[in-house]
Amino acid sequence: MLTKALKARQARLQGEKGFTLIELLAVIVILGIIAVIAIPLIGNIIDNSKEDSDVATARQLYDAARLYVIGEKAGDFANTTTVSLSDLTTSNYIEDTIALPSTKKPITDATVTFDADGQLQSVSITPAPQGSDDGEYTANEVLQVDTTTTAPATPSN
Repeated sequence: MLTKALKARQARLQGEKGFTLIELLAVIVILGIIAVIAIPLIGNIIDNSKEDSDVATARQLYDAARLYVIGEKAGDFANTTTVSLSDLTTSNYIEDTIALPSTKKPITDATVTFDADGQLQSVSITPAPQGSDDGEYTANEVLQVDTTTTAPATPSN
């Protein structure tokens, strides 16, 4: 009885050798819908990561400039409000050739600006990084300060 059922099943499947055109078209349509949704999302992720890497480069310039003022100018931020890329490279606080991660173009000029108290004001980079119109980053952008959050309330007794 089992052999008879197996033979009957084999006879039915013998003519079926692949997928129908409708099944293949359905799969292609589903893959197309997934691609339409996924490709813009992946593009945004890539753009955001490039912009974040450029901000990280600005942070490196800030850190190097801060070390430069402390090491070369005895921490006198009052008389050293700007530090240029040439100051950092000639004093070996940063490599001679530094490039933007987003565009792979070498940075030709950069300026880090502090106030008299040594607080960062801005970092300016030339050529302008991707996602920046003028190549200037504020202190909040470089230091990743989130100004939208508030301090937690102190518990009352």
